[in-house]
Amino acid sequence: MRWLELTVTSHPDAVESVSELLNRYSPDGVVIEQPIELYEEGQAYRVLEGQPVKLHAYVPIDGTEEDICLRVREALWHFSAIGSHLVGDLETRPVSEEDWANAWKEYYHVTLIGKRLVIRPSWRDYTPKPEEVVLTLDPGMAFGTGLHPTTRMCLEQLEKRVKPGMQVLDVGTGSGILAIAAARLGAAHVHAIDNSSVAAESAAENAKMNDLDDRIDVVLGVLDEQTAKQHEGKYDLVLANIIAHVIGGMAPQLAQTLAPDGLLIVSGIIEERRKDAEEPLYAAGLELVEKVMMEDWLALVLRKRTA
Repeated sequence: MRWLELTVTSHPDAVESVSELLNRYSPDGVVIEQPIELYEEGQAYRVLEGQPVKLHAYVPIDGTEEDICLRVREALWHFSAIGSHLVGDLETRPVSEEDWANAWKEYYHVTLIGKRLVIRPSWRDYTPKPEEVVLTLDPGMAFGTGLHPTTRMCLEQLEKRVKPGMQVLDVGTGSGILAIAAARLGAAHVHAIDNSSVAAESAAENAKMNDLDDRIDVVLGVLDEQTAKQHEGKYDLVLANIIAHVIGGMAPQLAQTLAPDGLLIVSGIIEERRKDAEEPLYAAGLELVEKVMMEDWLALVLRKRTA
């Protein structure tokens, strides 16, 4: 079988919409290629904020690809009608079966986040500097490697706030990148939860790849009232990089799992939906420590108030 690679260049503000569109037709997910620049003279790159992003998806060449391209072009036209600067035209190229399995990997690079966190895709070689903390990931096409603004903000906050010996909870762990970063930065143990079996499997494999499977416990599940009660007051640091209304919906449970003076880092919050997360978090007894914005995305750091 041959495959057709679909590529759309997008303004950062439209990435989520374009990604959702391409996901309708791509069975293995969408690759988001962030704009990067070489960091100093090394092998690592930095992400260029605010620059156009390329999204890649793959559909089989089986007689349906022309109809898919037509549907994608029609949807992109509607996006352009709303904001012509947000998305570009659809570009395509055929990819052979033998090249398809690795075609998407060329868009992931060794990337520096914050001052010393380095994200290394497992297929890339990298010699770290003494002060750098390397996270090795094999995300698959369906999961990112830390380049989305929400994940980068969380990683930068982890770099600032993780202390040796911390107990950490990572809700919606995905590829496990935040859990791995917390453990690499000194957390004694990380309990990682995700309601997707594919994500939980990916996170567990990535933890093992980083020799952290003894300190990262990956569980398939959700943070509900029962789970929060079992983990009440246990965690020095809780992470939730999800979306605003989901964060708001579980605000009481997130607060319940925090130890006194524990910190909660939440992201995945688009600016226009911030109240969906903020108001329930404050109502749950949390107070704002820091607010960070990257593009139109927001990350909040909150502390559990003590009586």
